[in-house]
Amino acid sequence: MGGALSTCLFARHALLPQGWRRDVLLEWDAAGDLTRVEEGATPPAGAEVAEYVLPGMVNLHSHAFQRALGGMTEIAGDGPDSFWTWRELMYRFARHITPEQMEAIAAQLFAECLRHGYTSVCEFHYLQRDAAGALYARPAETAERVLAAARHSGVGMTMLPVLYSHAGFGEQPLTAQQARFRTGADDVLRIIEALAPQRGGQVEVGFAPHSLRAASVTQIKQVASALPAGRPIHIHIAEQQGEVRQCLDYSGRRPVQYLCDQVEVDARWCLVHATHVQPDEVARIAASGAVAGLCPTTEANLGDGLFPLAEFIAAGGRFGVGSDSHVSQSPVEELRWLEYGQRLQRQQRNVAAAPDARHVGDYLWQAALRGGAQASGRKLGALAPGCRADLLVLDAAHVNLCGVAIADVLGSFLFCGNDNLVRDVLCGGQWQVRGGRHVAQDAIAAAYRRTLAQLRAL
Repeated sequence: MGGALSTCLFARHALLPQGWRRDVLLEWDAAGDLTRVEEGATPPAGAEVAEYVLPGMVNLHSHAFQRALGGMTEIAGDGPDSFWTWRELMYRFARHITPEQMEAIAAQLFAECLRHGYTSVCEFHYLQRDAAGALYARPAETAERVLAAARHSGVGMTMLPVLYSHAGFGEQPLTAQQARFRTGADDVLRIIEALAPQRGGQVEVGFAPHSLRAASVTQIKQVASALPAGRPIHIHIAEQQGEVRQCLDYSGRRPVQYLCDQVEVDARWCLVHATHVQPDEVARIAASGAVAGLCPTTEANLGDGLFPLAEFIAAGGRFGVGSDSHVSQSPVEELRWLEYGQRLQRQQRNVAAAPDARHVGDYLWQAALRGGAQASGRKLGALAPGCRADLLVLDAAHVNLCGVAIADVLGSFLFCGNDNLVRDVLCGGQWQVRGGRHVAQDAIAAAYRRTLAQLRAL
C-alpha cells in the first residue's frame, strides 16, 4: 500500500553521505530507486518542497511477534530478574500465536517503525512451527506472514530465517517450550529457497543462526556455505554474562573468540548485541568488517549491559541499531540511549564522535545508516543514485527545529524532547507516512486490537 505516486522531492536541506547540502533535487523511478540527487538545484514546477530531508534508518534487529508483549513483563519476581526470567514469559506467550495473529502484530509494528523513521527492518525470524511443534504445510508459512505484513505497511524487509536446534552449548536437546522454534540446517535452507521468489527491491533473504548455544558450528558452516554470495548472516552473541560463562565452560573461549576461531566472519555478518566483549574481541569484530548490531532499549530493558562503543569506534568498527523486542519503535530512542549509556558508564559527554565528525547526532545517524545498510544486504542508507528511495521529512514547523542552525538539526532531532519530529516517510518510492500518520494506520491498528483481545483472553 502507499500514498499518491510522485517521482521527485525538492529538499531545502538534505543529508547526503558527505553531510548536509542545500537545494537538493531527489528523483526516483517506478521501481523505487533513486535516479537523481542533484545539489544546488531549483525546484521544478509543481514539485513538493521540504525543509529537512534525511535517509530513513535501518532497523537491523527485530523479533516482530514480541511487539505484543510490550509492557507486560515489568513485574518483579520473587528473586532477581534477568534476561533468563524474561525469556520464560516470552516462551509462554509464543506458544499461542497463530500465523494470522503474527501478521497483524507485525503490520502494527512496521507501521509504528515507519512513523518513527525506520524504513527497513531485518527480521530475525524464529517462530517457525505450529503450537504442537510441527512444520506448517508450507514450511515458510510464518515468514511469509511477516513478509505480507511488510508489504501491507510498505516497510522494506530483510528476512532472516533462524537456525535453532539446541537448548545450550554441546547440542543440548530443546525443551518443550522451544518446540515452535526448532529448525535444522536443511529446514532453514528449505525456507530460504521457498522465499526466493519474494526477493526484489523491497525484500532480501539471508540467514540467522540464533546463537552459538542454539546452533552448532557445523550447522552454521553448512548453511553459510550454501547461502548465495553476499546474503547477510546475523547471530545473537555475548548478550548476557551467563552465555559467556557457558561458552567458556564448553569451549575454553568467549563467544566472539570461539565464533571467529571457527567460522570466517566477514562483512556480511552482523553480531547482534556483543555486549560482553573484551578488548581483543572488540578488535576482532572491527577487523572482520562485521557490523555490531546494538539494541540499547532492549538491552536496557533486559538488564544485559553496555557495549564498549567508544573502544569499537576507535578500532574503526561498524555498528547499527535495532529495536529487537520493541519496547521502543524509535531509532531516536535507540541512538539517544546508545550515547547516554556511554555517558553514564564513562562519566563524560559526547562519546560517539570522531575527529572529523564532532556533531554527535550527525555521527550517530550516519554511522548507523552505514552499518544498518550493510547488515540488511540491500541498497540503503544514503540519498544517492542507485539506493532505495527511502527518506524522512522532518517537521520543520516544530518548535524543536525553530531557528536551529543546519549543523544542529540532527542534534535537536535525537537529543531534544520526546515528540516525534518525523512528518512524512517515503519508502521504496511510495509515501507511507503523511503528516505523522501511516496511510493504513486505522486498518492496521484495528486488526492489531482484535489480535490483542484474542491473545489476552487465553
